[in-house]
Amino acid sequence: MNPIKLAGVVLIAAGVLGLLYGGFSFTKETHDIKLGPIELSVKEKESVNVPVWAGVAAIVAGAGLLLAGGKKG
Repeated sequence: MNPIKLAGVVLIAAGVLGLLYGGFSFTKETHDIKLGPIELSVKEKESVNVPVWAGVAAIVAGAGLLLAGGKKG
């Protein structure tokens, strides 16, 4: 599988996952205070929403790469 087809498959998969889940979240750990042996850490939950248009655009771009990668010129 050539790199163009692989990129197309990855874009299609990312687009489908973006449409199915609508976003993702992650936990970011920050250290606010270090006072000798005492350390205060704060964990913040961040979420990122993936717009529907971005998922559709990724699927269309991936399909375009698959079609373009299949042609031999």
